[in-house]
Amino acid sequence: MSIVVTGATGHLGRLVIDALLDRGVPAADIAAVVRDKDKAAALAARGIELRIADYSAPETLAGAFRSGDRVLLISGSEVGRRVPQHTAVVAAAKAAGVAQLAYTGILGGPDADFLLADEHKATEQVILDSGLPYTFLRNGWYHENYTENLAPVLAHGAVVASAGEGRIASAARADYAAAAAAVLTGDLDAHLGRAYELSGDVAWSLAEYAAEVARASGQEIAHRDVPAAAHLEVLTGAGVPQQFAEILVDVDAAVARGRLAGTSGELAALIGRATTPLASAVAVAVKG
Repeated sequence: MSIVVTGATGHLGRLVIDALLDRGVPAADIAAVVRDKDKAAALAARGIELRIADYSAPETLAGAFRSGDRVLLISGSEVGRRVPQHTAVVAAAKAAGVAQLAYTGILGGPDADFLLADEHKATEQVILDSGLPYTFLRNGWYHENYTENLAPVLAHGAVVASAGEGRIASAARADYAAAAAAVLTGDLDAHLGRAYELSGDVAWSLAEYAAEVARASGQEIAHRDVPAAAHLEVLTGAGVPQQFAEILVDVDAAVARGRLAGTSGELAALIGRATTPLASAVAVAVKG
């Protein structure tokens, strides 16, 4: 039996591997499902087994899992293609007879009423229909969704959005990785059939975010709330593809409706500590 992390060379996957090792899981008991063996050389050097497979090539997934494995399915990054990709992974996991399939979905699960949630909701249903023993990790927003895009904010001195006074209970990507590691290493019976609503301890507004960036950078940073149509124009004008820009504007509408503001405390409970404050993430990002 191995603990298997799919998408293991991605931002979240690498952190999950680190979190598993930090929890004392031997490298030999961890398997990383990756598309590119060369990109995973650092994982192999740490003694982690590589299993080469591609979400978009179902035939490659046949050897990705073993009977009794505890598997983390990290959602794919190709919006619009994720349901068939995830369905292929679920089929391979079922055929192998894995002991647990944990899936990184989105905060709110079936109640999430915005475009970016659609594929996650569909994937959860595929997993339920499969009959696999599951755990749903419904991740809220990452601090990094904002802090990794600070360059234009600092260049223009403004956070431009269309979320109004809506609040976001984000946490650090590493916090979510630690929660996944806890679920993959904890008592199996305690986690099977569970859906965890994971989010940061404190919800903040984009006006507060702008103030935090100003504090950390020493620059004047304004918060410019604009209508959705104007926000879309700003994004596409900056080179964001139309379809993705529409998704981002739709997310801001969800933020305005309070869909990403929930503070259940379940993330902190799983990781055994408070979630990383936004101020800490901003300070690190500003320092570069």
